[in-house]
Formats: sequence, structure tokens, C-alpha cells
Amino acid sequence: MVQNRYKRIVLKLSGEALAGGQGFGIDSSILQRYAVEIKKVVENGTQVALVVGGGNIFRGVEGEHSGIDRVQGDYMGMLATVINAMALQSVLESIGQFTRLMSGIRMEQVCEPFIRRKAVRHLEKGRVVIFGAGIGNPYFTTDSTASLRAIEIEADVVLKGTRVDGVYTADPEKDLSATRYSNISFDEVYRQGLNVMDMTAFTLCKENDLPIIVFDMNKPGNLLRVVQGEKIGTLIQ
Repeated sequence: MVQNRYKRIVLKLSGEALAGGQGFGIDSSILQRYAVEIKKVVENGTQVALVVGGGNIFRGVEGEHSGIDRVQGDYMGMLATVINAMALQSVLESIGQFTRLMSGIRMEQVCEPFIRRKAVRHLEKGRVVIFGAGIGNPYFTTDSTASLRAIEIEADVVLKGTRVDGVYTADPEKDLSATRYSNISFDEVYRQGLNVMDMTAFTLCKENDLPIIVFDMNKPGNLLRVVQGEKIGTLIQ
């Protein structure tokens, strides 16, 4: 098997991706497929940390429109990410992949509190570390969690698994003339106002020289190919 290019990664998955075609909740077939892909990457020598959103269950920002306070809604969204993280943990362990779930909010009955040194040690032992509950504070997205945790654990790259195969000049689902970038700089993303991550998360990566790869997670085998260094998706650096 080809040697992996990256030794340690943070993989960011959206909560919506876990819902599959049903649009809400968790699709077990999606979970199973993602778990198998992640396990292959670990078996080929890369340390994997995961961050998953909670949009398939609840979005804090959307809660405001129903009268829920923004801070309260954000905490509800964090709990939604823990539900997704627990589901991923369970499926990964069902196929023989050891994991640890670490939370930005203390809830010892279901997960460990996030401690940077412990997270790194788990990774070094070949465990997949799943970061739940965001960073434990409102007003920050799971994109920001992925960026911050990647910097803290000294990951080589943030991989953003989406339903599109990279960053385009415009939304490819709305503009058929949109073209995909294979490589683009942080500054160029700023100049063109392209939607890659929220601005806080994106700036964290830029200021810490942490590259981002946006790729199609739903194409079987893509995750391993990206980790092995194949030119899939869009590299931002």
C-alpha cells in the first residue's frame, strides 16, 4: 500500500452528511461507510482526529428564529455534536477501531474532558480521537473547533469532507459555469470571498500555516487517496 503523506490529520465532517438522503437524524449506512474509510486510513499509518457538526439534529443559529436564546441554542447545538460523535464512536468500535471521545463540555459519564496531552497520547496509540461539544463556548462553530484542535495537537492538515469535490469559483450546484480550484492561497480565498469555512476558523488556519483540503467525502476511497497525497479536491495553503 502507498505510504500516507500526512502523519496526523483532523477530519471535519458536517452533521448534515450523517443524515444522508433523509435530511434529518443519522443514516446508519453513512456512518458505516465513513467508519470503514477512517479505519483504512489509521491502518495505513495516519493518526486521525474527528470533528463532526450537529446540523442534522439542531443548529444554534436557527434556534434563534424559534425564540431560543442564541447562547442557549449554541449549547444545544454542542450537545447535538456529542450525539453524532457517540454514534461515530460506536460504529468505529464495532468494526474494531479503538477510539476516545473528548468533549469541550464536561460530561464524564459519556466522554473524557479535552486535555491536549491526553489527546495526543491517544493518537500516538492508534486511537481515533473524536472531539465533541465544540470548544465548549457559544458563538464558535465546529469549523473553528476543527481548526483550533488541529493547531493544538499539531496536525499536518485539516481535511474538510463535504458533498462537493473542492472549492469553486461559485456554488457549483447553482452555477454550472463554476470551475474548481486544485490549489489556492489563503489570501486569494479572502480576496474572492469564497465560502470555505467560517472566518474565525479560516483565519486560525492561515495564521498558523495549517493547510486545508476540501474534498468529496462521499466518493468511496477518497479519504485514503487524499491522505496518501493524491491531488483530490482543493488544497488551500
